[in-house]
Amino acid sequence: MAVAQGYSEVNCLCVGGDRADTAAMAAWREVEQAEPEFAARVRRLFDAGRHKTIATLRADGSPRISGIECEFADGELRFGSMPEARKGADLRRDPRFALHGPAFHPQEGKEAEWPGEAKIAGRAVLAGPIDDGPGGDMFVADISEVVITRLNPEATLLVIESWTPRQGLRVVARE
Repeated sequence: MAVAQGYSEVNCLCVGGDRADTAAMAAWREVEQAEPEFAARVRRLFDAGRHKTIATLRADGSPRISGIECEFADGELRFGSMPEARKGADLRRDPRFALHGPAFHPQEGKEAEWPGEAKIAGRAVLAGPIDDGPGGDMFVADISEVVITRLNPEATLLVIESWTPRQGLRVVARE
């Protein structure tokens, strides 16, 4: 199984629960190195607002959506969870997550100016306790996919740009 240099292989349980699969994961610095312009746009979209949304998995496997803040620092994507928070418990039990940047609606008549939305999925790696503030846990993202959804310049097509460690950057446009 070929994995691009610098990426780690992580064994994860696939949906359905009866077979293990190996997925390539990357730190944020690898996304920046592989696709600097794309990574810069993702970061601008994430930095456009303070509050993001994270999806985690409850103990019974059902999804949970929570508000969260995150930061890009030292080549990593990091986010925390306050003490006793359910999202932290979810991530310690099952590290899979999907993180959605701040959402802004296209303005009517100015759809072509809409910058789009960014999403990042992967596994949360427990990095240790949060030293300042109220405490809690700090997580670092081990990234499996990064996506920007936007409109084409004419605002006539939806454009989905997705990056994975195995396939690199792919662009699909659809009506």
